[in-house]
Amino acid sequence: MSNLQRIYQLHRILASRTLPVSHQTLEERLECSRATVNRTIESLRLYFNAPILYDRERNGYYYETKESGCFELPGIWFDAQELHALLTMQQLLEQIQPGLLAMQLKPLQERLKKILATQQLNDPGATTRIRILTMLSRQPALRHFQSAASAVLQRKRLDIVYHSRGRDQQTERIVSPQRLTHYRDNWYLDAWCHKREALRSFAVERIAACQMLDCAARDIADSELNGHFASSYGIFAGQAKYTAVLRFTAERARWVADEQWHPQQQGQFLLDGSYELRVPYANETELVMDILKHGAAVEVIAPEALRQTILQNLQQAQENYLPERKKE
Repeated sequence: MSNLQRIYQLHRILASRTLPVSHQTLEERLECSRATVNRTIESLRLYFNAPILYDRERNGYYYETKESGCFELPGIWFDAQELHALLTMQQLLEQIQPGLLAMQLKPLQERLKKILATQQLNDPGATTRIRILTMLSRQPALRHFQSAASAVLQRKRLDIVYHSRGRDQQTERIVSPQRLTHYRDNWYLDAWCHKREALRSFAVERIAACQMLDCAARDIADSELNGHFASSYGIFAGQAKYTAVLRFTAERARWVADEQWHPQQQGQFLLDGSYELRVPYANETELVMDILKHGAAVEVIAPEALRQTILQNLQQAQENYLPERKKE
């Protein structure tokens, strides 16, 4: 029986009795020594704040009964693998975007540490054994993230000042938040823009100012949200209009065949070992970047417009390495 199992067993014994339970009875029920019973009692008190009292006259332990009723343990049961997963989650909270919702998550982290301590998994050196690498992520303005999250959950409109990287312009607009999306280590607010009268996605870190309004947000059906934000490729929304046909070399296929580029993608191995991937898209911007990172290991078969875009990008990149350009 593990430490945590013994704690829950002790709780069940005390919660089911109206009279104090003797130490000998606890030893028999928990099938352990007197010292182990003492440690289990202290763990239940320390890590779960259990109101265990000792009655000297009756030589037994019992729960202090309050107006709110008898003490209850959280309805959570963890086996060894789940506890290790909890340890990993604890490190995720500390390593992914440090400071993001730190105050709100602190009680959860403390609770995790107490639960892990019951299984002797609170090793201080554990933080060095789990690494989370967040490459190319952008750090959001924390106060705007929290405002956006509150508006999403409370179903309130937001008055935002937004700076668009693509147009290098700053605009003010009223939006009805629908969802917060974490995509490629960055946060986006999916919302109905009342200025454009359409659904839009806003990078949270590009929100320069944000104020929640005392006005109910316009609700958009999940089917419409999924059709707009999930049917196209990547973070660019809109109904998919084209299908990219990509052919990867047999060597690169060993990786690409296991990747998900799009929920509605289709892939197949060809006779020569190469891999053909079909991906729907509306805006080619992000798709082009993902294709180019595979270099000579991929060829765009169709559509012709996408093939020409990739060709132009490769030609322009090649020009950067021409000898005459270096002389300039």
